[in-house]
Amino acid sequence: MPTAFITGAAVGQGNMLAKKLANKGYKVFAGVLPGAETDLKSSDNITVVEQNVAEFDSVRESARVVKQALGDTPLDVVMNVAGVANIATGTIEGMNLEELDLLFRINTFGQAAVCQAFLPMVRAAGKRGKILNFGSGAVVANPPVAGSYNMSKHAVHGLTMTLRLELAPWGTQVTSIWPGAVFTGMTEGAREATEKNWVKQPQAVQDAYAPYLKEGICERLPDTIEKLGNTPDYVTDEVIKLLDKARLKPFYLIGKKDAAPLGPMAKWLPNSVFEAIIRKSYNIPAAS
Repeated sequence: MPTAFITGAAVGQGNMLAKKLANKGYKVFAGVLPGAETDLKSSDNITVVEQNVAEFDSVRESARVVKQALGDTPLDVVMNVAGVANIATGTIEGMNLEELDLLFRINTFGQAAVCQAFLPMVRAAGKRGKILNFGSGAVVANPPVAGSYNMSKHAVHGLTMTLRLELAPWGTQVTSIWPGAVFTGMTEGAREATEKNWVKQPQAVQDAYAPYLKEGICERLPDTIEKLGNTPDYVTDEVIKLLDKARLKPFYLIGKKDAAPLGPMAKWLPNSVFEAIIRKSYNIPAAS
């Protein structure tokens, strides 16, 4: 029976991946934030493991629990799904640095901690071993007023690319998953959330940037999410298909209408042209 550990499995994509892999015959260890509401319950194919990715001791303890359950059996798959988006939002000039620290502890340091703690079990799987680190299509598009999130996901891809080299001798496959907008709790109420996050910035910052950024972020971005976003069912199905691949690419853009087209555009268009397209999508003027 193949084995998998999934972070952030209380709700959303992590929850759906845990259930789908269990239905495919995997023995799934589902990392769930202590005290979080979830419909997951330990069963024959699913073992719920308490884990707070932002706390290193919690990550180490979750690895100990999984190792104890597996014994000498390797861990075939780690999916680093846990993440947050709606904290430390705002322009770089206006974001809250204390919140930025928390965002990185969850989105970036948490993924590194999970990889470190679970790697001995994954390396033991040899060429069957796979690590899927969830990033974001934001790594390509770098939307404004989401600099904190963009930075955290760029760093995740740095983790992926380093692991690909370090784990090559064991044949362990590592990739970054870059979804577009997904209709989960992270994007729910995007219109209200963007407005709420905008006014968290200092008033002087709001006044300076509002003529150029507010419409794009508070109106155009929510419209785009509603029109081009992806169902979690589609995204998780595409992710699971990757487990059948013998060799994984460095990253996969997943999103029919939003993320997938970004790859060819970023690859073939001159940087200045691609940047101008992104800028236009938010109606950001260039200096005259």
